[in-house]
Amino acid sequence: MKTRGQLLLLILYLLPSSALVVEDDVKCLKGVQESLFNPKGSLSSWTFENTSVGFICSFSGVSCWNDRENRVIRLQLPSMSLSGQIPSSLQFCSSMSNLDLSSNSLSGPIPSSICDWLPYLVTLDLSTNSLSGPIPHELSNCKYLNTLTLDGNSLSGAIPSSLSALKRLKSFTVASNKLSGSIPPSSPAWVSTALRLMATLGSAARRSGNAEEVSEHRM
Repeated sequence: MKTRGQLLLLILYLLPSSALVVEDDVKCLKGVQESLFNPKGSLSSWTFENTSVGFICSFSGVSCWNDRENRVIRLQLPSMSLSGQIPSSLQFCSSMSNLDLSSNSLSGPIPSSICDWLPYLVTLDLSTNSLSGPIPHELSNCKYLNTLTLDGNSLSGAIPSSLSALKRLKSFTVASNKLSGSIPPSSPAWVSTALRLMATLGSAARRSGNAEEVSEHRM
């Protein structure tokens, strides 16, 4: 009898934790919908009255780990004319591996805490927006990043040398920004790729090592 009581207590203890994970991802998407101006109504189909298992997985642009739980793995909202800043509510989708907000009208900085919010990101595409400010050196904390696409914004400053810590990075694009400074010293793979790019960009780029000219890294 004592064992049954202990088991019941354990179940009651675990249930709120599980419910919290589900509620967090719902809170994440509610915040995204509420914080972004959505002139095309692309996010208007997101309705939260339905509380059935996996209901957010049918939302436009949302993919879940499986259809039996409200846990977002991918949020893909390109070319929806969305404006505003990158929503802080993304921190509640902490299991997400793919975030695509490209080809919108987002403004403001890339949040320095985005890798704390989304530590398992594999793909981050913020290209073709109106983002400004520096590339956060904290992006190096997204240690699973495979693709980082930031081209077509108004980002300024230098490419952070800390990004060389991203050992899994295969594609890094920052073309068409307002970057300046030198190619950062980094791992041999980064340096050899940069040198190959400089060779293709001509002697002017080789002399200056300008980050705006050497704007793409592929390994």
